[in-house]
Amino acid sequence: MDITLSIDTEINQSQRYESILLQVKSLIKDEPDITANLGNITSVLKYSFLGISWVGFYLIDILRNELVLNVFQGKPACTRIRIGKGVCGTSVERKETIVVPDVGEFPGHISCDPDSKSEIVIPIIVDGNVIGVLDIDSNIYSCFDETDKLYLEQLIKEITYLFKL
Repeated sequence: MDITLSIDTEINQSQRYESILLQVKSLIKDEPDITANLGNITSVLKYSFLGISWVGFYLIDILRNELVLNVFQGKPACTRIRIGKGVCGTSVERKETIVVPDVGEFPGHISCDPDSKSEIVIPIIVDGNVIGVLDIDSNIYSCFDETDKLYLEQLIKEITYLFKL
C-alpha cells in the first residue's frame, strides 16, 4: 500500500487538523495492531506541523503507578514518569489536557530534551480511566493553543477504541 502524507501548507490550523484527522482515520481503519497505529499517528503529527520537536505516547503501568514510554518520534526520551510528576504525570492525575507555553515555568517539569520550550499533553481516557497520554513538545515557546487542544482531544477520542482491543 502506498502511503503519502498530504498536508497543504496554505490552509489554516483548523483546516490542517481536519485534514490530519481524516488521514489518521484512513491510516488506521483496517490495521488491528496498536503499535503500528500509534506509530503512524505520531509520524503524522510530527511531520504535519513546523515546530513539533517530539511527539509520543506514554501508557500507564498500573502496578508501578507510572507512565512508560511507548511509540514516539523525536530524540530519545524519559522512559518512566511517575503519576503526578511533570506535565505528563500531572495530566494523568488531573484527567485533563495541559498546555504549557513555557516548560521552564511549569513546577516539576521533567526535561527529557533541553531544547523543549513548550508542551501539550492530552490524557487518553477509556471507560473513565486514564490509560496513557499523548505528549507533544516544541522547541518554540507558546507553540500550542486552544485550537491544538480542541483537535488533539478530538483525535484521542476517535482513537480510544484502539486501547479496548
